[in-house]
Order: sequence, then C-alpha cells, then structure tokens
Amino acid sequence: MPDNKMTKSAGEHWACAMLARHGWAPALTRDGLARTDILAVATHLEDRPAVEIQVKAATAGNGRTTWLLGNAGSLASSQHEWFVFVMLPKRLKSPPRGFVVPRDHVVAARWMIHQEWLTNPEVPAGKRNTPIKSARVSDVVWAGYEDRWDLLGTDTSKVPVLFPSWVRGYAEQERIGLPPGHPWINSLPSW
Repeated sequence: MPDNKMTKSAGEHWACAMLARHGWAPALTRDGLARTDILAVATHLEDRPAVEIQVKAATAGNGRTTWLLGNAGSLASSQHEWFVFVMLPKRLKSPPRGFVVPRDHVVAARWMIHQEWLTNPEVPAGKRNTPIKSARVSDVVWAGYEDRWDLLGTDTSKVPVLFPSWVRGYAEQERIGLPPGHPWINSLPSW
C-alpha cells in the first residue's frame, strides 16, 4: 500500500520543479495554509503575477487514475487559484504527468461528476449515498489541462474550459447542474 504522505510530497516537489522550468519561482507553504500548497511568482513575466496552487497527487492505476477531491468545494477567492493534479507513475522509469486546472473549474467538475454518479437513473435508489466530500474525478476529465503550465499567468476567469464535451451535458441537466453560487450558473461557457 502506498504511503499517502510520500505521494503528496513527491507530487508537490515535482510540481515545484515543473513551475521552475516554466519561469515560476515556487515556494512550498507550511501545513496549515488552507487551500495552498505552493505559492509561485512569475519571474518571466514583466508584471510578475503570483499564483496559489493546491496539489493533488495520485499514483497511476491500471486503468483510469482518480483524485479524491474532498476539500475542493470552495470557490476561488481570487483569479489566481489553481490546482495541479500530479499523476505519479507506478514505475520510476516513466515521468509524472501534470494537469493544471483553475480552482473554479475543479469545483464545477467535482460537483458535476459526483452528482451524475449520485443521481444516475440507471442505478437503483438508495444504492449510492456517498457524500460529495468523497468525490473523485478521473484523468479523463482533466485531459485537456495536461501540461498547461502556460495558462498560469492568466486570470482564471479568462481560462478556457477544457473538459471533454460530455461534461457540458452534465451541467445542462437539471438533476446535475452546477454547485450553488458557481460563476457559470448564469452563463455557461462554451467548451
């Protein structure tokens, strides 16, 4: 069984290395800073924007890799909050993979994927009752965000939605929709 703290630590350090390679000066935060594992400043951009990043790391499985998103339900407090989902390979010979996603996109995906699972009409009533704090989202949903380090200097409200097209269908269904207060409720972006 993998050590979750070691997986998290490996993911955070890999994300810092990738940030540095893309012109960001990263600093790991101490435990206890809510929603932020890394603070980074863009040394390669004239206005030197800063970003807050929460890292979620998981070891690649035989099929889809999923990340537990228990504490990812809070909407962004600024236009500079991001997640980096790190997929660590089972074998050390393969490189990790990273998915760079704005916080509000993560909040929407977490809600839609969990609500679809929870309310799926093909599953008998009462068979699924896991709360949203146990929601998991797979690499298939994040695929469009893979290696998108180039997005980090952009206000997150201006980042295109890179979900697969079928996820938009979830947002449009009354039984699924979007989480309360989400910025896309009044005007669903195209993707």
